Amino acid sequence: MAQLVLENISKRLGNKLVVNDLNLEVRTGEMVCLLGASGCGKTTTLRMIAGFLQPDTGRILLDGAPITNLPAERRPTAMVFQQYALWPHMNVFNNIAFGLKLRKLSKATIQKRVQEALELVRLEEFTRSYPAQLSGGQQQRVALARAIVLEPQLLLLDEPLSNLDAKLREQVREEIQEIQRRVGITTIFVTHDQDEAMSISDHVAVLAEGRLVQYDPPAQLYRKPLTTYVAGFVGAMNLLRGSISREGILLNGQLVPCQHIPVRVEGEVDIAVRPEDVRLVENGGALAQVKQRIPRGHYQELVLETPAGNLRSFISNDISVEAQVRYIFQRVLVYQNGSLLQEESYAQAHVS
Repeated sequence: MAQLVLENISKRLGNKLVVNDLNLEVRTGEMVCLLGASGCGKTTTLRMIAGFLQPDTGRILLDGAPITNLPAERRPTAMVFQQYALWPHMNVFNNIAFGLKLRKLSKATIQKRVQEALELVRLEEFTRSYPAQLSGGQQQRVALARAIVLEPQLLLLDEPLSNLDAKLREQVREEIQEIQRRVGITTIFVTHDQDEAMSISDHVAVLAEGRLVQYDPPAQLYRKPLTTYVAGFVGAMNLLRGSISREGILLNGQLVPCQHIPVRVEGEVDIAVRPEDVRLVENGGALAQVKQRIPRGHYQELVLETPAGNLRSFISNDISVEAQVRYIFQRVLVYQNGSLLQEESYAQAHVS
């Protein structure tokens, strides 16, 4: 286990600045996800941590010791790749044992550590099987065991679930989380899937155009996205342009009552509201028409047609398409110039 620190890391590939002045601290034993759209710099960051790429500027520290210039083979890290990279001509045992044999460990030590790794990933009965005989989920677990058996201080996972179908992806995700907790190894997990990041991580680092735009626990990230980019990227969100009045939110001439407005500010601002915070009411509220109804299992997703455009709302009861409804906002987030206006900072700005 180890603490990882990235200090002012930048990397240019060709003419493109892929990682731009990235600072990040990962505590010992944590699972941290690097989350972002394709091309945001997350895999490049992971490859610099692993030693496959050299940063142009900045430092990488592991437990306070610089490893920036240390070659990949000398770093106490292990990586699981998107394609698993298993040797097709080797059985499960030999795939897992490969790195240990390169270290010239004794046969008894190799046997013991491979057996422990097989038990950890629940593949004891597949010792003599070959990769082609395994399911995608089993191949992924072999790749994970091959990394863990090296006893690295840092485990690096590069979109390890992207080749699995949805149901298997959820199952293997839970297995990875359980194994990581049991081993207690500091882990960096790269993904473009926000559900993966939110369900598996202790902290999520959201990257956009090579920059770290937010680094928080999943619940905080969902509850209080710091920019309109994060608000639109993480979870379902209605993003609107409007202004704030004493009575509520004014959207394209329609006043929508709101139970909690965090700040009062003049002029037009960006308003963000989660679908679960768009609540239908019997009386009062703003008028809308149900344009679409999407069953989501235990709840319904409604698309409401309003003067400000379409709004999404999550409800538990059943409402017919084209029905006239009234709605209010329970809670909104307010952004100015793309940044969240927080109650404390707004109040302090006006006090000073």
